[in-house]
Amino acid sequence: MHGLLGYCRQGFEPELAAELGERAAAAGVAGYARASRDDGHVLFVTGDEVDAQALARALPFRELVFARQKLRLLAELRGLDPKDRLAPLLAALPAGLRVGDAWVEHPDTDAGKPLSALARSFGNALRPALRKAGHLPAKAEPRLPRLHVCFLAGDHALLALADPRDASPWPQGIPRLRLHADAPSRSALKLEEAFLVLLDAGERERLLHPGMTAADLGAAPGGWTWVLARHHLRVSSVDNGPLRAHVLDTGLVEHLRADGFHWHPARPLDWMVCDMVEQPAKVAARMAQWFREGWCRHAVFNLKLPMKKRWQETRLCLDLFAAQAGRPLQVRARQLYHDREEITVFATPAA
Repeated sequence: MHGLLGYCRQGFEPELAAELGERAAAAGVAGYARASRDDGHVLFVTGDEVDAQALARALPFRELVFARQKLRLLAELRGLDPKDRLAPLLAALPAGLRVGDAWVEHPDTDAGKPLSALARSFGNALRPALRKAGHLPAKAEPRLPRLHVCFLAGDHALLALADPRDASPWPQGIPRLRLHADAPSRSALKLEEAFLVLLDAGERERLLHPGMTAADLGAAPGGWTWVLARHHLRVSSVDNGPLRAHVLDTGLVEHLRADGFHWHPARPLDWMVCDMVEQPAKVAARMAQWFREGWCRHAVFNLKLPMKKRWQETRLCLDLFAAQAGRPLQVRARQLYHDREEITVFATPAA
């Protein structure tokens, strides 16, 4: 079997399948998506290995919205004998394959979580076997492809390869973040994850440093404001609702009781962030106005998606935002692990 394997949030398989299908067609690569609701993954099957490699090049991981992970499929193994799963797996690997590491995973779903013990124990057996067969060096080599084994059941597994430069660096594509005891709300994790996933290390160092200015639209109770203040940014926190007292105690936050859809700063800010609950097209248009009027240089905002046709709504809103921003922007969007029925967007001036 040839193609791509993508992990996604449980319940969003149709959205990832639609995204992969549309983008594959735009790239001129024939294939079809294989997906079932609540499986937590999607297979996009191509005719041969050449098409699979062309598709992987045409769909950079950073540009995918609903994928937590992007892998190139090697094989699907069914009917595995619980007494010996290693032999058929090793036999399915291409001759001469060298990988820098091996991860054994399972879908992040209700049905997949019971497979976590199997994944751990099999990983402990797999790595020595790969070293003995000459597939894996004694020490992890991050420049080589990474082998992924994804168990869908005890007798059913997918084999795939990750290009470390074009894939998530976290198992299951999930950065493990812990909610800080002082965080005003769990929404703080969304902005922390957005900075970690949507910005690279160089961008975080360059774009987030003490003394920068920011606005948080729809800020109450202050989760995103709190994250910005932890980066030592000076924040105008805009909401008619109250903020948690300890957020104001930082000395970096000014609480403005105003409507985030109407307030704007008197002078340009470095950052604007927004997690307001409103129709996604309305939010996208307002975010575009901030860039068009020059009120901010960089932004992170969430778009709350409808229950149906979520990929179509995503594409519509991102196109609307780009068309109305009035300037060339670099835009990255992703359904983050801490998102629910929404996607998170990062926008910054194009290089």
